[in-house]
Amino acid sequence: MLAIDGPSGAGKSTLAAHVVAELTARGCRTALVSTDAFATWDDPVSWWPRLASGVLRPLAGGVAGAYRAMDWSSGAPRPGELVRVAVPDVLVLEGVSSGRTSVRPLLSHLCWLSGGSEAGRLARTVARDGEAARAELARWQRFERGWFAVDGTAGAAGTRLP
Repeated sequence: MLAIDGPSGAGKSTLAAHVVAELTARGCRTALVSTDAFATWDDPVSWWPRLASGVLRPLAGGVAGAYRAMDWSSGAPRPGELVRVAVPDVLVLEGVSSGRTSVRPLLSHLCWLSGGSEAGRLARTVARDGEAARAELARWQRFERGWFAVDGTAGAAGTRLP
């Protein structure tokens, strides 16, 4: 299991897509699960038990997992489609808090992306999500600043990218 963690707008999703494509091209059965499928503005990290019970525990037991992804298409998160996760050779967890302390003993590797300045990352996320999301994204950045300081994610990473 590989976790790709870092603050919003750092490039985690892009890196994860490249990793999955490369592993798949090499014949490795790979699954990608993003924390964006679980997190909401009001629940940035406490959703983790849903990921553990729906995906991590079943896969560890050699059984397919599943989770209900958040649907953001209306601009407000609501429960969306059921996503099934077949047992892979490599599970890639991507997103804010994917390398949290509680999962580190299960990880084969933790990769941290810093993504540059907070202002630059905010500009990238606003370009991606729209100007209407700016206030929530700025609030999210304040939250993750505290989260990462307490969790020590960057310091625990085996690979740290700018």
